[in-house]
Amino acid sequence: MKPIKAIILFSILLLINSCITKFIPETDENKELLVVEGLITDQRGINTVKLSKSLPLGRKNVAKPLKGCIVYITEDPGISYRLTETVPGTYITDSTKFRGKIGRRYTLRINANIFSYESTPMVMKPVPPIDSIFYERRLIKEKDKYNPAQEGCQIYLNTHDPANNCQFYRWEYTETWEFRLPYSVTNRICWISNNSSVINIKNTGVLAEDIVNRYPLNFISNETDRLKVKYSMLVNQYSLNEDEFDYWEKLQHITEEVGSLYDITPAAIPSNIYCIDDPNEKVLGYFSVSAKSSNRIFIKDYFSGIVNLYSDCPSDTIFGTQPIPNLNVDVWVIEDNSFAVPPTRIITDKKGCADCTVRGTNVKPVFWTNDK
Repeated sequence: MKPIKAIILFSILLLINSCITKFIPETDENKELLVVEGLITDQRGINTVKLSKSLPLGRKNVAKPLKGCIVYITEDPGISYRLTETVPGTYITDSTKFRGKIGRRYTLRINANIFSYESTPMVMKPVPPIDSIFYERRLIKEKDKYNPAQEGCQIYLNTHDPANNCQFYRWEYTETWEFRLPYSVTNRICWISNNSSVINIKNTGVLAEDIVNRYPLNFISNETDRLKVKYSMLVNQYSLNEDEFDYWEKLQHITEEVGSLYDITPAAIPSNIYCIDDPNEKVLGYFSVSAKSSNRIFIKDYFSGIVNLYSDCPSDTIFGTQPIPNLNVDVWVIEDNSFAVPPTRIITDKKGCADCTVRGTNVKPVFWTNDK
């Protein structure tokens, strides 16, 4: 009887598993939607508008670039600038002809195949300068009998608007750091740059004064090599209107809350872009217009307990000077003691241990100096 019971139990489990299907909640996101990422500022240089189509909910969340559109930015009183498509879905302004002006009103217009889209007119607000960017060392773990203390770095920002016009702030940053391989190889020193992936916003309207004090921009833990040699952060500060602040605040909730797909969907966040031909056609994204102020910080300090990313690099030691099979294909030399007695070479099976360009670039950034 036991074998029969086992067969019956197995059949029931098989039937249950065969009835399980992927659950996709019912939302309005059942078709492709236009996604707009646009920002113009008062700074010299190009301004970029990116257009794409979102994929329906339940499919891989990768947007498809929307190419072949006609994109204009209109500046009151009626001056239009056409953007040029450089790569599929990316449209830029001509830096010799267009530069945003504080106090002017701007509208984004898009002709995308069968539909035309337009943003609400956006006034370019002034933004105060960033007063200071500074850091403080943070203890992550006390030292013990066997290990040193572990430290991280908290980066803060101070700013204020004496005219009390700003009130709604947004910050984005680009971090760059130098790293060095612990071996005498050709490509030993490199740099990595990353753009911020979190939403940093602040509302000072509830405060007595338009002052931002010790805003925590970013915490750098000891689990990366950002602080090992030298680190830099370039911060851009923007002034928002209340509607755009609400937009970023809702996006912030989505990125920070677990299971937020069921609480609020991207299509539920009001955009300032609408479809002229079909008012029911939803649009994702926002057309941002703001003056910009920037500041940079360099950090070259000692932090205890920074992780060693190259501790497992050596994979073998070769004695003698005979040729090494698959050299610079599957294995790489990180220590060459061919003239020692006896001659040895230490090899690795990880290319990143022998060539820093696997992770970054060996071209020094133009702003990188040795005296900071």
